[in-house]
Amino acid sequence: MNQRIRLQFRCLTRSLRFPSLLFLGVACHAGARCLLQSVLGGSTGLLQHSSNESEREQGYCDTEDRLAPTLDFWTLSSENLIAVFPVDPVKENYVRKVENCIFSIAFPTPFKSRVHLVAVSKNVLEDLLDLDVSVSETDDFVQLVSGGKIVFGSVPLTHRYGGHQFGVWTDQLGDGRAHLIGIYTNRQGEKWELQLKGSGKTPYSRSGDGRAVLRSSVREFLCSEAMHALGIPTSRAASLVVSDDDVWRDQFNSGNIKKERVVLRVAKSWFRIGSLEILAHYGELDLMRILLDFIIQEHFPLIDVNEPNRYVDFFSTVVSGTAQLIALWMSVGFAHGVCNTDNFSLLSITIDYGPFGFMEAYNPDFVPNTSDDERRYKIGNQANVGMFNLNKLLQALNLLLDSSQKQLAAQILGEYPDLYYTRFRKLFKAKLGLLGEEEEDDELVAFLLHLMGETEADFTMTFRQLSEITESQLLQLNIPQQFWALKTVSKHELFPTWVSKYLSRLKSNINDSDSKRRKRMISVNPRAEELDG
Repeated sequence: MNQRIRLQFRCLTRSLRFPSLLFLGVACHAGARCLLQSVLGGSTGLLQHSSNESEREQGYCDTEDRLAPTLDFWTLSSENLIAVFPVDPVKENYVRKVENCIFSIAFPTPFKSRVHLVAVSKNVLEDLLDLDVSVSETDDFVQLVSGGKIVFGSVPLTHRYGGHQFGVWTDQLGDGRAHLIGIYTNRQGEKWELQLKGSGKTPYSRSGDGRAVLRSSVREFLCSEAMHALGIPTSRAASLVVSDDDVWRDQFNSGNIKKERVVLRVAKSWFRIGSLEILAHYGELDLMRILLDFIIQEHFPLIDVNEPNRYVDFFSTVVSGTAQLIALWMSVGFAHGVCNTDNFSLLSITIDYGPFGFMEAYNPDFVPNTSDDERRYKIGNQANVGMFNLNKLLQALNLLLDSSQKQLAAQILGEYPDLYYTRFRKLFKAKLGLLGEEEEDDELVAFLLHLMGETEADFTMTFRQLSEITESQLLQLNIPQQFWALKTVSKHELFPTWVSKYLSRLKSNINDSDSKRRKRMISVNPRAEELDG
């Protein structure tokens, strides 16, 4: 690697002193039922269900081995949350400071005009929610996913949390336009939390109207499903509905009023770092213990909830998961855009899709969020931001740890750079089809990314086309026009040097062949397609 490349990577890694490769671009029990009945006087209706409990249970048993064609025997439950956590005693839905609780009860606001279903995810409905996709054609389904009605067992909840936004503590945030309408347990025993986004005002709406518009809703629907298909842990999107109600989003004073949208999102959990931060900030430590123990028991089966060091073990798991998640983001050129602590999942999944973007031309300074003037959340800084967010999580947890546990947790956080580097390195070696370990592997990846940056080559398609081109074509430096992204990189004067090093390294792959290499690389390097229209 020449001196110029070394200097570039030294600059990219200076702030955290990570290994140089790190920033190669990174430079219902009775009580619950009573509560349900007590709040059903709200504006939201209840979908009809059988009044005969035995009939209802028999109907479910009859359909449990096949996908449900209707919502008649399909239920959600809020019991698991209401039975464990204190709920905001104020039932009126107005913006306010909320204390000493995890959730507030708040009903979605039904649309005034006609609602249209515009998209559904067949995989989410059938694989996660046990619903035949034909259910989406029913009025009951449209009413459910638009917030017009709720199903039996559901008590709509909005979550209280805080967070650091762009590095600054912003106090209470919470679900300002989202409603958790319940938990569904599917045939595999998996629990999925269903949340409506854009479903109206809540106690946490601040100055917002609780609604969402088309562009952001479609982007979240498409990207969450795309990320799942790419093998990246993420929330899922089940449906998207549209109404003719007006949403006042006249960003450019053009007089253009937009229409309202609601997305039904699905995740194992919506708890995030900010869920704990708000409790720590206000000294609600008993409630913080209850929340942590619940999260551990529900979502971290390898941690003993009775173990004295359980919070340290929990933190270690979150540190490892966060390192893996951000490395995966980097491997597909994904920039989240708003990596605030209130947008970082404690389960290390991608949540809260906002002004995200996929990097096209390789550029460590790529920023999809136009409001990020300081470029804090540029793609090349995501690993650093992950460290910042984990440190804020540790500051909250420290209130529950003794001195030895604090020391151990600090050591765990200190291992984050190496954890990230190891995962990043493994992913990018796979993208190049490298097997085994060789000293020059790091330099080989860094060298290619440098050439891509210098030539502004397409990130996704350069790796994809390297997966498709033959070694003989590379050896002859004969890049067909069909491999346009790779052809762009080939214009760099150092490209022949990189090709020579790459082909030499491929020879060290044991029991490998060119066809095996290409097949292996194609499986980890997605293709970017242009959409007509």
